[in-house]
Amino acid sequence: MKLRFVIIMLTVLSFQMFAGDFVKTRGKEIILPSGEPILLKGMNIGNWLLPEGYMFKFKKPNSPRLVTSVFAELIGPDEAKKFWVNFQDVYITHEDIKFIKRLGLNSIRLPFHYALFNDETFLHNTQARGFELFDRILDWCRKENLYVILDMHGAPCGQTGDNIDDSWGYPWLFTSEDCQNEFIKIWKSIAEKYADDKIIIGYDLLNEPIAHYFEEDGLYEKLEPLYKKATAAIREVDKNHIIFLGGAKWNTNFSVFGEPFDDNLVYTFHKYWMEPVQEQIQEYLDFSEKYNVPLYLGESGENSDEWVNNFRTLLEQHNIGWCFWPYKKLESSAGIVQIKYPSNYETIMDYAEKPRDNYQFIRENRLDQAVVKQILAEYLENCNLKKCEANEGYIKALGLTD
Repeated sequence: MKLRFVIIMLTVLSFQMFAGDFVKTRGKEIILPSGEPILLKGMNIGNWLLPEGYMFKFKKPNSPRLVTSVFAELIGPDEAKKFWVNFQDVYITHEDIKFIKRLGLNSIRLPFHYALFNDETFLHNTQARGFELFDRILDWCRKENLYVILDMHGAPCGQTGDNIDDSWGYPWLFTSEDCQNEFIKIWKSIAEKYADDKIIIGYDLLNEPIAHYFEEDGLYEKLEPLYKKATAAIREVDKNHIIFLGGAKWNTNFSVFGEPFDDNLVYTFHKYWMEPVQEQIQEYLDFSEKYNVPLYLGESGENSDEWVNNFRTLLEQHNIGWCFWPYKKLESSAGIVQIKYPSNYETIMDYAEKPRDNYQFIRENRLDQAVVKQILAEYLENCNLKKCEANEGYIKALGLTD
């Protein structure tokens, strides 16, 4: 009887130790509050909080500010504001989160633009709108028990130096103290607000910093010190959540890292368009072994179903959690679902690709506003999950079933 009582008490104490706790790291694993390891399987919610031109089938206007210029030219700033607010309301809804969970995924990565969280205007939104959208999707994920990783995809002044960070062609973040302070301030404000939110796994501080074009500019050595400053600021208000650190050169170069400087870190890499073989991930496996830290594949995809299946299988063989890109895209099988073209959408695509480099051209080539509004209204309607087409091959390649 006494032994049984001791066993019961140990079980209760063990449960209390983990109950209500946060997802943490332990050695090379990511650990649930129950104490059990979890292999993260997720999707990137790309385009929603940082629109990319190629998601709209644009080539030349490929960054958020260039995309927003196209729509403002076509329908004016007031109507463009209405479009982007409606876009954010319909592109991702609770039904999308339910669907992601139903497929068997356990997490999402949420890319966002920094300007949603300061006094700048982005997509005609204010700072309050950024937190409103975060609160909305976090509430949906909480209801569906779907974990979230917050990813600063575009940082102040740009961390990559290409279209994906909405920069001016250079990673000015690493040369500007003011921009670095703003970067840290935003992360601290996010961490302070969500410090006790258990559906959040952690914070992916910078997406794909310092593109290969700038490899010789002496910027790589500035990356980890900035990570350390940001982590220290976050830890002042949030000691609960994991910090995800991406390597330089599009999240591929781990030589920028020394010994781990925090006891709750995950190191994240991205890999696209290479042979899905162990040689391609061996340096990350070696890093994980050397420092006894978890790895996470934060982005990959944009490839054939066979390639996705082979790479996903390789990652799982090495207990590496993954998050493929993207969840939803216009007329493409390289994602879980695809949005159908609205009628006459090619007229907008054609306009976007023309040399819109002077006001005379814009005046003389403006499309009929009523026609454009109708096309965009149909596009927004098609963004609803019930109107989208599930890509069965891609879903199967991820080891999931619809």
